[in-house]
Parts: sequence; C-alpha cells; structure tokens
Amino acid sequence: MASNINKNAVNIVDRPLPKGKTEINLSSFAFLFSEIIQYSQDRIKAGHELEKKLSDIGFLVGTRVLELLVFREKNPKRETKLLGILSFIHSNVWKALFGKQADSLEKSTEADDECKKTTTTNSTYMISDANMIVNKYISLPKSLSSLNCASFVAGIVEGILSSAEFPARVTAHNVAVEGKRFTKTVILIKFNAEALVGR
Repeated sequence: MASNINKNAVNIVDRPLPKGKTEINLSSFAFLFSEIIQYSQDRIKAGHELEKKLSDIGFLVGTRVLELLVFREKNPKRETKLLGILSFIHSNVWKALFGKQADSLEKSTEADDECKKTTTTNSTYMISDANMIVNKYISLPKSLSSLNCASFVAGIVEGILSSAEFPARVTAHNVAVEGKRFTKTVILIKFNAEALVGR
C-alpha cells in the first residue's frame, strides 16, 4: 500500500505554478521577516551593514518576483520604457507583495549632483508608501534605532529593475509627514545613465 502512495505522489518541483492570486498570512510573513533580520544581524560586524544585508537579500527576491509576475501575465512582454517599468512596480508589484498599490509614484524635482555636472535630465524617482508593512511590526534596540527595514523592499525594487535591464541604485528612507505621528517610507530610485539611453 505504501508503494501505491509513493507512485501517485507528485514532487513539489514537478507541480505546475499556480497562476491565481495567492495570499500569505500576515503573521507568517512577520515571523519570516523577523527571522531574516536576525539571520542578517548575526552576519554583520556593524549596525549600518544591516540595511545593506537586507537590501542584498531583497535584490535576490526581486529578480524572482519579476520572473513570477511576468509569467502570470496573460500577455507577457518585456517592458522597454522607463515609466512603464516604474508603473509596473508601483501597481502590479506592490499589489502582489502588499495587496495594494503604492501611495504615489513621483519624479524628483531636485537635481542630482550628477545632473548638475552634465546636461542629462534628472533620473530620480520616488515611490511612497505611508504604511510599509515591513516596518510595521518591528521594534529595534537603541543601537539600531536608525535602521530602516524597508531596505529589504528597496532591494526588491533594485532586483526587479536590474533584471528588466534598468540599472539603478535604490534606497529606502523614512520621511516625516506634517500633522501625522508616523513617518512614511520613500523608496528612492536613482537610475544609472545607461538606463536612460533611448528610453
């Protein structure tokens, strides 16, 4: 009888990837994310390295998220326009990861240092989220009070952009909102010059 069960069992790797909407329990995600932080914290020498470690892990996740979301699209195609890939991240990626669109996608009005030196246009964009889930259930010791766990999300965005051939440097920042107790998270995207050529 045991041999019949083994013959009928399908290896998880051989199962087809579901195309429907899947959701993960928030407490499960919070537990997994706290384990990622603890794992990363054990592998650094100084507190400021933790954001870089979280970003690196997020980068690996981002490359796979892009592949998965493109696979699930009914009419998959490679995005070749800068605003198209940013819109895809702002809406599709945010919905897949957090169940909602990001609050805003804006082009920075301040000039980069690099843009002041050259005649290129400003290549900095911002994705804002007032309720970033990765910062929601985090309590930090005083030694890590400046840590922004949204570096993980910044890494995901950078991984997606890199895989889509839009090289950029992506960082996460907490920004105070006037009249509100909590800060909002801004994902700052600075595109490399080669990402802007012909786009």
